[in-house]
Amino acid sequence: MDPETTYPNLTTLPPHLYMALELSQTTWQLGFTIGLGQAPRLRKLAARDLPGLREEIRLSRKRFGLPENVPVLSCYEAGRDGFWVHRYLTRQGVTNLVVDSASIEVNRRKRRTKTDRLDVVKLLTMLIRYAHGEQKVWSVLHPPGPEEEDQRQLHRELLALKRERTYHINRLKGLLANQGVLLAVQVDFLEQLDTVRLWDGAPLPPGLHTCLQREYVRYQLIQEQVHQLEKIRLEAIRTAETPALKQVRQLLQLPGLGVNSAWLFVMEFFAWRNFRNRREVGALAGLTPTPYQSGTSGREQGISKAGNRQVRTMAIEIAWIWLRYQPESALSRWYQTRFGHGNSRLRRIGIVALARKLLIALWQYLEHDRLPEGARLRPV
Repeated sequence: MDPETTYPNLTTLPPHLYMALELSQTTWQLGFTIGLGQAPRLRKLAARDLPGLREEIRLSRKRFGLPENVPVLSCYEAGRDGFWVHRYLTRQGVTNLVVDSASIEVNRRKRRTKTDRLDVVKLLTMLIRYAHGEQKVWSVLHPPGPEEEDQRQLHRELLALKRERTYHINRLKGLLANQGVLLAVQVDFLEQLDTVRLWDGAPLPPGLHTCLQREYVRYQLIQEQVHQLEKIRLEAIRTAETPALKQVRQLLQLPGLGVNSAWLFVMEFFAWRNFRNRREVGALAGLTPTPYQSGTSGREQGISKAGNRQVRTMAIEIAWIWLRYQPESALSRWYQTRFGHGNSRLRRIGIVALARKLLIALWQYLEHDRLPEGARLRPV
């Protein structure tokens, strides 16, 4: 062999069995291969048939002539099944990747063929590329542990209940507005309902009156559950000594952050993720810019919105509050100098940049105990 065409520093991966899973409610599509150029072994399995999954892995090793102890590298798209499949595969000794579905490259034609069979073959191809060093072929998620995932249930349930509460309030007001009546949804709503009169002095129709009563009962149930969850959350903040709750109390020392924001930031963002640098913080919140440049044309498309939507929404809200409660901080002064005297559009653009900087500052505050420059503290 010509010595000029040899590369002694290059290494090859040891033999692997590559496996991709396409998960659905009733069936799982499995794909197995040992490398590019090798026709994959495709199998269909009943959903959640774990003994069948182990058997298919064993048969695939036998089919490709691999020893029983050969490593298995697998992947599947994040979705409805969550992370329990990942935990099961990991316990079985399989190295598994949970992939962000939105990061998988697709054909940009208007009409493209899509089946579970084609999807699993596509996943296999990208898995091999990723294993051979093409790290940016897709985005790999960092699954939370069972405890971290369970910690997120309280505030997620609370957010869902608040959305449902808003729905019931709007429905009550809408039903009344349909008859030309304006009535606030308060504690004495049912008593006020009996005194309501229409435009001609007539009482509410009996069917509508009964419907409003039932709707208000549902609203009261949601309201009571919201109060119960908020009480549980406050008690945990006061008494619990877990690392996550200590971070919540640490954030609450900053004026401008309340219970809702501190809890959300910690449980969804800071408590269990291992950020390596500030870029990862901004990217996971979806607050990084997305420039578009082709030839002589170039423009900014706005933020990526590729991260945690709840954290991104809360970060922008807290950025506005930060300007009010931390006006002497370096971040507030930076914003006022650069965007404070601009029009409303420029200020909205600036608040997104401030939200990204503020998230990074909060990460440094929790990770390295580095207080944001110029910020003041308060006792919890």
